[in-house]
Amino acid sequence: MIQRFVFVFLPAFTAFLSLFAVPLTVARAGEVNVAVAANFTAPMQKIAPMFEADTGHKAVLSFGSTGKFYAQIQNGAPFDVLLSADDTTPAKLEQEGQGGGGKDGRYTYAIGTLVLWSKQPGLVDAKGEVLKRGQFDKIALADPRLAPYGAAAVEVLTALGLLDALKPKFVQGQSIGQTHQFVATGNATLGFVALSQVWAPDEQGGKLKEGSFWRVPANLHPPIRQDVILLKTGRDNLAAVAFLQYLRGEKARAVIRSFGYGLD
Repeated sequence: MIQRFVFVFLPAFTAFLSLFAVPLTVARAGEVNVAVAANFTAPMQKIAPMFEADTGHKAVLSFGSTGKFYAQIQNGAPFDVLLSADDTTPAKLEQEGQGGGGKDGRYTYAIGTLVLWSKQPGLVDAKGEVLKRGQFDKIALADPRLAPYGAAAVEVLTALGLLDALKPKFVQGQSIGQTHQFVATGNATLGFVALSQVWAPDEQGGKLKEGSFWRVPANLHPPIRQDVILLKTGRDNLAAVAFLQYLRGEKARAVIRSFGYGLD
């Protein structure tokens, strides 16, 4: 009788505990406030819902220039994580005591690709010779003081010996997102943007959404290494720690690759 009682009781008790499994998981779910460099908007909009579906945690996203995020963080903005467009800003924040610490608290999540893009088909050639011809009214680039892609664009024009000649035609965006808008709306004939902004991933490897572009050779500017950093405000946030782990997982990396970024 005793043996039979134990046999019946244990499955019943296990079933009873299982009723609480889902509520306990939900109770542990949280939110992470993520500052995202504008060039990484499209990939992050795909990764965020995947992160929520797989972990239960929600990523609350803000998009903008790395320079502006740096200033906001210095002034106490409650971001838990920064996805920077460079590697120097996260390193600086860490040195200034704004980092969340830990061996996995800062790493390179993507290596950016700079392109010269126009909404007009056939305008930008495969070698960027359109820059030398100068037959355009305005060329857009992000403010190099705020946006690493803008700084890379200046490096390219300097290497080509065209910086002084083209300066009068500059239209500067506060972020790479605004720079893309200048070209997309026709306020600039062409501009330097991130490949991810004009690229449509597909099963065949992706294609240009519209217009024409030149993929800038990597030897014309320093590598655009983009680092993520866990900030001190997110140090004790389980959702923030989970986000950094998720970003370097294969699901997220597949999305990053699909938008034309390099990976370490």
